Parts: sequence; structure tokens; C-alpha cells
Amino acid sequence: MGYGMLEALSIIIGYLLGSIPTAYLAGRLTREEDIRKLGGGNMGALNTAREISPLMGLIVLLIDIAKGAGAVLIARALGVSQIWVFLAGFLAVVGLCWPVFLKFRGGKGAATAIGVFFAVALKEFAFSVPVIVIVVLITSNVTLGMAVGMALFPLFLWIFGQPLCLILFAILLALFLAFRYVGTARRNLKKVGSFRDFIFERNYKPWQTRRR
Repeated sequence: MGYGMLEALSIIIGYLLGSIPTAYLAGRLTREEDIRKLGGGNMGALNTAREISPLMGLIVLLIDIAKGAGAVLIARALGVSQIWVFLAGFLAVVGLCWPVFLKFRGGKGAATAIGVFFAVALKEFAFSVPVIVIVVLITSNVTLGMAVGMALFPLFLWIFGQPLCLILFAILLALFLAFRYVGTARRNLKKVGSFRDFIFERNYKPWQTRRR
């Protein structure tokens, strides 16, 4: 291929991988409903677990993680430079948020970002996973767990001597996800009425389906 073709191919593949509407398909195939019209309306693993079943939520989570990791691994296999590998991973997250297959209305992108982080720095992000799990077990707040784990990820990269470009990429992607969650966080805080109840989810555990 000519100059730039592999780079273009890597980010196109990344975006299309991210655009595969896993949670939407799960809702349609199991309940013939649009997951975006259920619960919080997010096309993600947590909303799938709450509104459909924990098993389907886990399946969606694993597939969405695989999409992010796959985008990075395919870009590397194409032999593009590191910046294009990062862009391919980022475009996978963008595809999950604004999927071309669903008129650009998707999820928040956290699970796909986890896949990207695992693919670019497996060892370092492995240290973030226990942090996420501990926060979720204490608070039952998956969003908070993800936020804390991803906020610490750049620190782990720095401790293990990873290059500045990777640290900056991790920071920028984490900030992108934070921006995506601002609206949801404001609505949830207004709904529960107190910061304590916003931090600690008292109604149900992440692995429980909502009662109907």
C-alpha cells in the first residue's frame, strides 16, 4: 500500500470495530428492545446487566473490551507508528460512543477504553484492575471504580518508566471519558440528593438486575 494507506486503514478499522453495537444487539436478540430506551439509556455493559441480565452484561463487557484491544493489536500488525496505534485505539472508543451503525448514538466508551489500555500497557493497567474492583465492592458504584482506576493508570505508567507519549495518551483518553460522564454524573447527583448517596449505590449491586 502507498504512504498513509496503512495509517488510514488502521483508524478506519478501529472506528468500525468500536461501532459494533454490542449492547444494542444484546437487547434486540434477548428481549427485542432497544437498550438505549431502558434504564439509564446508556448502550453499555452496566446498563445491559441491570436491564437485561448480569450474564449478558458480562458478555457485552468482554466484547467491548476486546474491540478496544483488537483495534490496537490490528494497528500494530499493520506496522504503523505508535501515534497511529494510539489513534486507532481512540477511534475504537469514539466508535462505541458514536457508532455509524446506529446513527451515531452509542455508549460512554469505558469498556472499550479498558481494552485499549490493556493492549498498550498490559502490566501497568493490571495494577489498576484491583483498584477498580475494590472501589466497586466497597461502593457498588462501577462508574466511580472505573474513574479511580483510570485516574491512577498514568501514575502506574510513570512508576514503571513508560514513555511520556503513552502517559499523555492515557491522561487524554481518561479525560475524554470523564467528559462523556459529566452529564450522567450531574443527573445522578441531582436524583439522589446527597454526595454520600451519589458515591455509594444503595439500591442494588452491579451484578443485580433491576426489579420490574
